Amino acid sequence: MIAEELINQMIPPLKLYDTVEKALRWMDEFRVNELPVVSNRRYMGLATEQHLIELTDRSQALRDLELEHQDVHVMQRQHFYEVMEAAIKNKIQVVPVLDEEQEYMGIITINDTIAAFGQMSALQGQGSILVLSMPERDYSLSQISRLIEEENVKILSAYVSPDEMDPYKIKLTLKLNTTDPSRIISTLERFEYRITAQFNDGNGSEVGRDRLDMLLKYLDI
Repeated sequence: MIAEELINQMIPPLKLYDTVEKALRWMDEFRVNELPVVSNRRYMGLATEQHLIELTDRSQALRDLELEHQDVHVMQRQHFYEVMEAAIKNKIQVVPVLDEEQEYMGIITINDTIAAFGQMSALQGQGSILVLSMPERDYSLSQISRLIEEENVKILSAYVSPDEMDPYKIKLTLKLNTTDPSRIISTLERFEYRITAQFNDGNGSEVGRDRLDMLLKYLDI
């Protein structure tokens, strides 16, 4: 699962001409501690409740303030692991997402990340993750499973989601019990399945355990 699939469309960004009062009101409404500030689709930084609540003049425009976490963001194609790490390392509840042109796409909240983490139920196991894109009419998990199992590899979990780039296609995210999926990729491509992303858990179960430990530590902040 990648960043652009987790963007929360319900939370809008702030503008530079918005006031401190408006920013605090939106934070309360959307139940977050930070909100992104955007100018001409460019991400300018985060307005944080901790900083704004200390200001006595709440009619000030955000352009007159020093915004925080100006360099903290993820790119649209990054795995949700990277989103979780950005949130944890910077102790923030929202992570901005940028496209290939460095333009603002939206934010992912920590709750969105937790939901994605829960969907990847086999994270504790050693293996790798493949993301396939295919027309919905061609989707057959039984056929894909047969091709993979013929290579003596097992599917630990499977997750189907819409392909945002094409309404007639779906994405299939597979967690496999191998750290070297090269043979699987070759087999699937031979049968005309398109692999759009690959992620390896090179350290096996310790990777999943480390990610889970990071998440639990974040929730204690």
